Amino acid sequence: MLLVILGAVFMALLDATVVNVATPTIRTDLNTTGSALQLIVSGYTISYAALLITGARLGARHGFRTVFLLGLALFTLASFGCGLAPGAGTLIGARVVQGLGAGLMVPQVYSLIQLTFEGRARARALSLYATVIAVAVVVGQVAGGLLVSADLLGTGWRPVFLINVPVGLALLAAAVRLLPREAPRVAKGLDLPGLATLTAALLLLVVPLVLGHERHWPRWTVLCLAAAAPMFAVFVLVERAVARRGGAPLVPGRVLRSPDLVCGAAALFFVMAGYAGFLFSFSQHLQAGLGESATRAGLTFAPLALGVATGSLTWQKLPARWQLWMIVAACTLAAAGYLGLGLTLRTGGQGGLLLPVLQLVWGLGLGYTTSPLLTLALSGIAPADAPDASGVATTVPQIAQVVGVAAYGSVFLSLAGDTGAAGAQTAAVSGEALHTTALPVAAGTLLGALAIVPLLRRRGAGALAATARNAAGEA
Repeated sequence: MLLVILGAVFMALLDATVVNVATPTIRTDLNTTGSALQLIVSGYTISYAALLITGARLGARHGFRTVFLLGLALFTLASFGCGLAPGAGTLIGARVVQGLGAGLMVPQVYSLIQLTFEGRARARALSLYATVIAVAVVVGQVAGGLLVSADLLGTGWRPVFLINVPVGLALLAAAVRLLPREAPRVAKGLDLPGLATLTAALLLLVVPLVLGHERHWPRWTVLCLAAAAPMFAVFVLVERAVARRGGAPLVPGRVLRSPDLVCGAAALFFVMAGYAGFLFSFSQHLQAGLGESATRAGLTFAPLALGVATGSLTWQKLPARWQLWMIVAACTLAAAGYLGLGLTLRTGGQGGLLLPVLQLVWGLGLGYTTSPLLTLALSGIAPADAPDASGVATTVPQIAQVVGVAAYGSVFLSLAGDTGAAGAQTAAVSGEALHTTALPVAAGTLLGALAIVPLLRRRGAGALAATARNAAGEA
């Protein structure tokens, strides 16, 4: 059973990044624009992020097994639609549906583990769950490159999505037999008004950022961006109204009064926005700018994967008194990686031996930042609010990735222009665009470090180890 549900998680999170390396091939094959590429990447993430909390509540209401199976079936069907998409519009729509399937499926996994395992077995299962999450995000880059370059039966980029179909069908068949049936339980309401206003606010923010640069910022893009902040304010008012009526808002006010959650989530937002935006831009530069094959571009990210995995799996071994300061240092290290890569590739060169070293630095910075920040964000939360707080802490990074691809990706695409066949001039222009993009990405990552400074002053060093124990106890 654990193999089935973790296989589904791996597949869902892999699809958040596997498409990055495929985007240049998709652009050529479907004759699409840079903004459409951003929507292909972020359409999946935004629908996935918006549905995470609601998906968890649907599982509690209708059964974790039932909602998991529904999400897996929808994800598999949408993957088939992505693989056969005749144009960019169809592909974007299928990616949104794919994200909805992931948003239904993934939130059930934690509950299924809690329901099925006890004691040491549960601890091992949760550890494997965390490892799968860390590995899937970075393996997607390598897997995407290999699948695109294989060009199976002349299908180009399509196996990136079609590979999910046989895997999804196999997981569905196994899940029907192996997943436990749980007894009905009392569940919180769904808060559909909150879901609608949050989705509207995100679209008002993301869509103009994605489309604005190519359409020379028409009036509607400016109006949408101006309306995004008031719509987020409307979302807050709706949540308060739901709470006053005795309902269950998506984000309870008492959860947001936790300094740990607010500071941790803010830091996560800045860090993950920079990661996703730079990853998108870097993938475009490697293939469209430097003319790398999809395989070589995918394998280029191997040092990044190594760094992220190393940091994620070893940060708890550091002395407790260092761990809060470790986050600040790791954000600074990641920022240095961005700047170093930007400077190294600025003139359109290949980077030489510095390229893997700087990627390793970037990965270590991320690894020693994201996992402890998630732990930090969930400290100080009452046990009754732990599910909602966990939903917020996992939704924020997803939203950050959408904003990062839209904002930083737009900077890169605006400066790089339409990159055709690789050449010295194209490589130089693309390299300069990557260098310029690295500057705001690094600045945003350093803002993530600043976001936790209030906690350093309030709690002092050494608090993160206790945080980890408390979060485990609450879970």
